[in-house]
Amino acid sequence: QVHLVESGGGLVQAGGSLRLSCAASERIFSSYMMGWFRQAPGKEREFVAGISWNGDSTAYADSVKGRFTVSRDNAKITVYLQMNSLKPEDTAVYHCAADPRLTSMRPPYAYMHWGQGTQVTVSS
Repeated sequence: QVHLVESGGGLVQAGGSLRLSCAASERIFSSYMMGWFRQAPGKEREFVAGISWNGDSTAYADSVKGRFTVSRDNAKITVYLQMNSLKPEDTAVYHCAADPRLTSMRPPYAYMHWGQGTQVTVSS
């Protein structure tokens, strides 16, 4: 069982930046596809960004493209989400997810393992 722990969330003003981290419990993480999702109150969980096992392939939701950057450090078994130019509509609980299969990064059902999430609140 792969355990994922997110950190780095918090309260920030609009236009500010945060960097989220997701630490995995297993070295096998280095062969996993990773994704970031978010869920705001009353809304469905939505895809934010994804990255392939070696970092060669990434994907982003249109709403964050150009503002967010996903990256990973397999030596540290950690994946990151750098969030710049934050907007109030980015407020949500952010979850990281992992899966050993090479499938589409966007749908939540593509991921087997999930973290508990970290709250990001952007004030206007």
